[in-house]
Amino acid sequence: MTETKAVPGLLRALNERTVLDAVRTEGPISRAEVARKTGISRPTVSIVLRSLLEDGLVRETAHDPDGPHYGAVYYEADPEAAVVLGVDFGARAVRAALCDLSGEILAREEIRSRGAVEERIGALAASVRSLLRAARVPADLLENAVVALPAVVSPIDGSVSAPDLPGLGASDLREQLERAFRVPVTLEHDVNLAAVAEQRHGLSRDEADFAFLLIGAGLGAAVMLDRKLHRGYRGNAGELDAVRNGRADDVDPCAASLSQLAAELAVGKDTALEQPFDMRELFTAAEAGDPVGVAVVEEAARRIALHVLPLAATLDLPLVVLGGSVGANPALLDPVRRHLEDWLPFPAPRVEVSALGEAAVIEGALAAGVEGALERVFERRVRLRAS
Repeated sequence: MTETKAVPGLLRALNERTVLDAVRTEGPISRAEVARKTGISRPTVSIVLRSLLEDGLVRETAHDPDGPHYGAVYYEADPEAAVVLGVDFGARAVRAALCDLSGEILAREEIRSRGAVEERIGALAASVRSLLRAARVPADLLENAVVALPAVVSPIDGSVSAPDLPGLGASDLREQLERAFRVPVTLEHDVNLAAVAEQRHGLSRDEADFAFLLIGAGLGAAVMLDRKLHRGYRGNAGELDAVRNGRADDVDPCAASLSQLAAELAVGKDTALEQPFDMRELFTAAEAGDPVGVAVVEEAARRIALHVLPLAATLDLPLVVLGGSVGANPALLDPVRRHLEDWLPFPAPRVEVSALGEAAVIEGALAAGVEGALERVFERRVRLRAS
């Protein structure tokens, strides 16, 4: 008897999820189009859409202005059913943003903080309350949060290792954040989320396989294979810092190392550059022909190419995207490409700079948050109906 009830219930839930996914990805869309795209009969689609309308997950909308509508009713996912929080917990700043279920950003804020992790979490909790007020969204509509960390997050147990900030490795970090936000929190490596954003909104939309290198205060890489993140067994895939181990020379392409290189090269040279050799100033000086700036950019490109090399040699990727305060500089492209062409015995991957800039991580966090929120809203709805 239990099995007889369970099967129709499961089939109904599957149909509802399939229809909801079609409306989310294809909306505005008519009932006839939903049926055609999903293979579900029109009468069943009508029943499902009515149920989703009643629960506030979809809404009726204007027809597609680019095509005929013949009086048909069109549907789209209701973006106001919930909001999600995305956080980029960086070394120098904490960025936070709210978006609705369509991915539209409702409010954002950046907190400059150098305090302990606990202090930053307290400031972030206050920022979230401020964001909700600015977006004029009730706190109970906040469904979940995705927090990007400059650290490896284990896919096995969620533990955080190799953090750039002391305190991020605390065993109760997720619990601290959940107490501060009062919603479920997902922790993720920042470079993984940057790659998610790149796949959704960037240069990689048409590529199933690519790598994203985030080069700034630190260095990390994310690998997408068949449009899925390749994390590795313990989540360490893309930890390119290990490439430098066992070498006597400095091949670190991160900001602090390049600033130190600039300081060494500037001694006795005619240069407009001064301490503390900020990355933006270095690249601007290089563009103007400053000899120290040019030398640093050339060396940065060589070091980046040395880190791209093992990815290209082992995975034969068609595309590598560079991002971060160091990586997202177009001046690096030609020398990086030149080095890879010289070093690889087969065609080098295409190397490009991300068009998303510093927003890549937060956009990836919001995209992952929307997916998680939709899953939670849908599952809660199914449980309530079954109870």
